[in-house]
Amino acid sequence: MVRSGGEPLPTGRATDGTGPARIRERFLQGETVEAGVRSSILNSWQRCRSLGLSPDQADLPYRDDFDPGGRIVRAAVPVLDRLQARFSGSEMNISLADPNGTVLLRRFGRASLAASLPAIQAVPGFVFSEQVAGTNGIGLALAERRLIRVYGAEHFAERAQQNACLALPIRDPLSGCMEGVLCMGYPRSAENPALGPVIRKAAAAVERRLLEQSSERERALLRAYRAAEAEAAAGPHRGISVDELALELRPRDQAVLMEKATELISRAQWGAVDVALPGGRWIRLVSRPMTSALGVEGVAVEAVLPGVLPMEALLVPRQAAERSGFRAEPAAAPASLARLPAAHPTGHRPGAAPDGVPLDGRVTANGADGARDARPAGPPTARGLVMVGEPRVGAYALAARRRLELLSEASARVGTTLDVRRTAEELAETAVPRLADYVTVDLSEAVLRGEEPLDPLGDLRRTVVHGIRDDLPFIPVGKRPDFGPTAPQLRCLTSSKAVLEPDLKVAAGWLALDPEHTDALLAHVHSLIAVPLLARGVVLGVVGFYRAQDPTPYGDDDRSLAQELAARAALSIDNARRYTHERAMVLALQRRLLPHGLADQHAVEVAHRYLPAESDVGGDWYDVIPLSGSRVGLFVGDVVGHGMLSAATMGRLRTAARSYAELDFPPDEVLSHLDNLVGRLDREDPDGEGVGIIGATCLYAVYDPTAQRCVMARAGHPPPALVHPDGTVSYPDLPSGPPLGLGGLPFDAVEVDMSEGSQLVLYTDGLIEDRHRDVDAVLEQLRGALAHPRRTPEDTCEAILDTVAPAHPYDDIALLVARVHALDSDRIATWDLPADPALVSEVRASAIRRLADWGLDEAAFAAELILSELITNAIRHGAGPIRVRLLYDRTLICEVSDASNTAPHLRRAASTDEGGRGLFLVAQLSRSWGTRYLPEGKLIWAECALDAA
Repeated sequence: MVRSGGEPLPTGRATDGTGPARIRERFLQGETVEAGVRSSILNSWQRCRSLGLSPDQADLPYRDDFDPGGRIVRAAVPVLDRLQARFSGSEMNISLADPNGTVLLRRFGRASLAASLPAIQAVPGFVFSEQVAGTNGIGLALAERRLIRVYGAEHFAERAQQNACLALPIRDPLSGCMEGVLCMGYPRSAENPALGPVIRKAAAAVERRLLEQSSERERALLRAYRAAEAEAAAGPHRGISVDELALELRPRDQAVLMEKATELISRAQWGAVDVALPGGRWIRLVSRPMTSALGVEGVAVEAVLPGVLPMEALLVPRQAAERSGFRAEPAAAPASLARLPAAHPTGHRPGAAPDGVPLDGRVTANGADGARDARPAGPPTARGLVMVGEPRVGAYALAARRRLELLSEASARVGTTLDVRRTAEELAETAVPRLADYVTVDLSEAVLRGEEPLDPLGDLRRTVVHGIRDDLPFIPVGKRPDFGPTAPQLRCLTSSKAVLEPDLKVAAGWLALDPEHTDALLAHVHSLIAVPLLARGVVLGVVGFYRAQDPTPYGDDDRSLAQELAARAALSIDNARRYTHERAMVLALQRRLLPHGLADQHAVEVAHRYLPAESDVGGDWYDVIPLSGSRVGLFVGDVVGHGMLSAATMGRLRTAARSYAELDFPPDEVLSHLDNLVGRLDREDPDGEGVGIIGATCLYAVYDPTAQRCVMARAGHPPPALVHPDGTVSYPDLPSGPPLGLGGLPFDAVEVDMSEGSQLVLYTDGLIEDRHRDVDAVLEQLRGALAHPRRTPEDTCEAILDTVAPAHPYDDIALLVARVHALDSDRIATWDLPADPALVSEVRASAIRRLADWGLDEAAFAAELILSELITNAIRHGAGPIRVRLLYDRTLICEVSDASNTAPHLRRAASTDEGGRGLFLVAQLSRSWGTRYLPEGKLIWAECALDAA
């Protein structure tokens, strides 16, 4: 099924005019969409996503500096007025936009419609370019530079889902530059194929009025043609206008006619040419010289459409005597053009014209015979003006215009992403079919990796093959092309200049490249331009432009155009390469700064993931830190921004956070210290210029397996998810706290009881915050993904990334899943005692018996000395009550707490000192020791390895 826009419309559920709604939803969810939607719409969606646009965005930029009386407005006002009258009483919304997408004029089929529509659809001045408004008629017509239809859900924005629109670019007929876009919007239920001819006719009328606003010379030529046309209309032929002629032709057909018309104008003489169009159709172009009263010489070219009888005669009329100050060219038309046969009713060309005039597409020049005055009667033949121009400038004017249009289009289409392969594909898509029928791009493997190419001649890899057909035997993508020493590609790489091979059948170097492939290709392609991709003096690869359909071989002008096109594309490819290299460096630094292996501990079973953003690498991080008393600290954080600075700052914050945590500060105090650190980093940055890194977020949780309790605090970070053993999922009510770096604001910690087997899920905002998704909806989606308590932490990570994480994340994602375990009560021994030295021996004896019960006789000696020293210090220097606790985990942990806040300090006693050796003995007998402050008092702990006595 094909609508008049030219592209096939997907069949099935999405063919009712509403657009591919289901496909759009799949695309917005990050799924890969390859079929079921028109390629122009899918390409536009992809561009919208790369620009970070949101479907629910309601506001558009408004410009109050647009010119309401500009040239395009003056030309379009009468045409829009006629369209408004034609669609009077309907829901039609007619608008005119400038080349930037700013709406200049609006007309409505029903006057009250303006009051019922939102301002962006009713008031001039709003910008509808694709970059800000997403997929829409005006924006896509500017991007695709052709007639565009957008239906219902094909619009990117939610606000436009109930509408359909038809848009067509308007060009200056003389310069070829795009002057604006004409757009017709209507309810999607009012789709009508007849609107295509209407908008083409209207756009052509605006273009004709633009031509009339040009120079006096061009207006003189136009009036001369119309004077001649008026005389012709009095004869047996029926004249038609440019507008009506446009109804019969597709944009590509019109472009072909314009090219041939320019060739005729450049000859400045009577002439005729038959132009073959797709589908076996053809149109005859006839050129006639004329001169204005001011002496301006010019040539008018008209198209003669096929008649209804196979042998209808076409009489090229003599120009009338001077009309309105213009006179006809005195030279008579050649006899060979006086009578030419019309087309067969089937649309096929007759073999040859009478008088030996060939109808093979070649221009027929002046002949020696005189003009014939006979005008045979017969059915009318449709005629219409194609072009008016001055002699000797037509050919190179059109060539220059085509060159500028192609280069302008390349500037807009090539380099829209920072992906090397995609940029090479955009180069090929831009060149086909305007410059070439087939394009191949071979890039150095180092370039594809983002590195500087060292040997571009030896490590080329076929990256792109694109053309009007996909069944030609080019070397496939991914293979290494084996260019011989005389191949055009190798010659252009060694010389750094474009190499032209006008005729591949005699290009020995190309034929020697690969006889098996070249013989098959010669049946389709005949001319080649090989151009090196040079950027900043570095050779990145080579691009080959092949011509197949046009029998004219490539020339020097084509080579210059190809070289300039490749030069522009090479800069974009090199920018993408540099970005790929920088991203790889930042990603390597980021991964290097993240934990490579988690420390051994029994409190939690942990799994983690780090997923970098597609566009750039940020500063997300996580960490798992074993703490005293079998506890474990869980960190997850995010540094604002992307790039090397964010990754380096992340490394500094993670190191500091680990240090603060190992000092046994509670979570709220750790965040306070990090807050001070971030503020200090901002103040000390000499190049910060006041921007700083304020915006870093962090969440710190400490889980105690002896109490099965978790203490958490966060600084502007998303809340964690808690998965209970019964499968219920909750988000603890944890005060958010300010982001790190604001300074002066406190952080609050919350205690949460956690049963054996519960899972704590920590993540960064890249998982839930997406431009195209609602945060609350994502949190519910996360809740559903976590409602499987029997999953291992590894399986939980995979499930979250598969179902919740966006397919193309705009921000980094750090994910940490911890399943908690409890320390068996049989492995905990506790004694409470007053500050009485006489009780030390009793506690020591009880501890020895408990160690024997645990089978830790080898550790009894060290533990006895450690406990004796710690209890004695607590009684002598602290305050009661005193608690002693032994924990049998992967190590033996001895803890003594009292109500005093005075902490002991390790010192080296002199040989004459009577005391000061107690903590020194503790440090020597234990693997590690330290002090942890409690809400009331302190706790001294020492950890003994179980493999040493």
